Amino acid sequence: MSEILKLKPENVWKHFHAITQIPHPSKKEAKLVEYLLNFGKSLGLETFTDKIGNVIIRKPATPGMENRIGVVLQAHVDMVPQKNSDKIHDFEKDPIQTRIEGEWVKANGTTLGADNGIGMASIMAILEANDLQHGPIEALLTIDEEAGMTGAKNIEHGILKGEILLNTDSEDEGELYVGCAGGVDVNVSMNYEEVNVPVGFVAYNLAITGLKGGHSGMDINIGRANSNKLLFRFLNHCLYHFNIKLSKVSGGNLRNAIPREAFAIVLVPQNEAVSFENEVSKFENIYKNEFGVADPDLKMQAVKTDMPAKIMNQEDMVKVIKATFACPHGVERMSDSMPGLVETSNNLAIVRIEDGKFTVNCLVRSSVDTAKEGTMYKIGTIFDLIGANVSFDGSYPGWKPNLDSPILKTMQTVYEKLYGKTPEIKAIHAGLECGILGAAYPNWDMISFGPTIRSPHSPDERVYIPSVEKFWNFLVETLKNIPI
Repeated sequence: MSEILKLKPENVWKHFHAITQIPHPSKKEAKLVEYLLNFGKSLGLETFTDKIGNVIIRKPATPGMENRIGVVLQAHVDMVPQKNSDKIHDFEKDPIQTRIEGEWVKANGTTLGADNGIGMASIMAILEANDLQHGPIEALLTIDEEAGMTGAKNIEHGILKGEILLNTDSEDEGELYVGCAGGVDVNVSMNYEEVNVPVGFVAYNLAITGLKGGHSGMDINIGRANSNKLLFRFLNHCLYHFNIKLSKVSGGNLRNAIPREAFAIVLVPQNEAVSFENEVSKFENIYKNEFGVADPDLKMQAVKTDMPAKIMNQEDMVKVIKATFACPHGVERMSDSMPGLVETSNNLAIVRIEDGKFTVNCLVRSSVDTAKEGTMYKIGTIFDLIGANVSFDGSYPGWKPNLDSPILKTMQTVYEKLYGKTPEIKAIHAGLECGILGAAYPNWDMISFGPTIRSPHSPDERVYIPSVEKFWNFLVETLKNIPI
């Protein structure tokens, strides 16, 4: 794992390595927060947490730069805890095992935490450095971004003094982000009666695995399969061809990750067992034909298992299967104003059926608040029709692009001087904290940028090594050129 300490820039990789050794999944970041507090204080810098637990570290301007506009360097502390099903790893106790593959750094069967660990490490390197030129700096390291944006939503008005926000949470080097999507959680729950298992049935553990998953915003438009959608599409098909019974479903585990695996315990009559097994093989081939390019390792299998004690009653089973199958997933609409940008989407993230309770969790994203609301209510209506309870929470605003931004113009000029080309100006279909923070500090001039990271929120997460050095040099030169 220490091989990454040899990479350049060494000051950034040193801090990233330290971050990987401290467990910090969303809502369990306390150890890393303590580490960051000790880090800031060890440098003799003003260091504290606000009321919600965000870490704030202030570094004075270097000599001759005192008249520059104050800059807030921002990253989030938490990481998404995702692992392959065969990987033994406790995200609350175990360090991330990093490795180098060619020009990429990735983890061993888990998420890497480069989202947003590289940004955080770069900020730490800025705070530690004594050979850089910069104006007044405040590091804002927010908690619980991935699971609820708790830190950003509860930021205190007036606690920060800077007027420029540089967010380090974007994932394509050479691109400057000037807008992002807002989001809202859709929660569905319904109790159902369990009944006894009928005689003459065989139980199967039905599993859909091997999908790539990925970020439910940035990867939602690249055609990857959703394990929940595949599972309930098959179950809906079975309603018309087999006398199936359903005991349990477990699909997905994070709202902001496209689900990679889904499992169900399904019962079929003994005289339909062979036909059912054949149908599973048939649908595996169908799914591979449809998603083979995006998800070449897709697998769908049915293995006989022990008979469960109870099953879902037939009436509710039919309702739940049909409603979940009908629930939208993926891109709802592309943006008219920015070609190639997803405007509105939904991630059918988590489905559970067990012990008399059915639950669904979705994450709706949109850069248009009214479109977000429309999709939210459409999903709610589907589950209203089967008598489920539906609630909406965790809503957060998007960030409207400002193409006349002064810091945007500064960073374009700096990038052109460094690399001889113009950076791309983009908006992102993800919930950057800029939208929320900008609502609390409407005077801020904001940009989001970062190194190249692929497949965040999945065990395939990886960061492109050459992009980290380019990002670092760009950050350093930007701070040197902050206007008066």
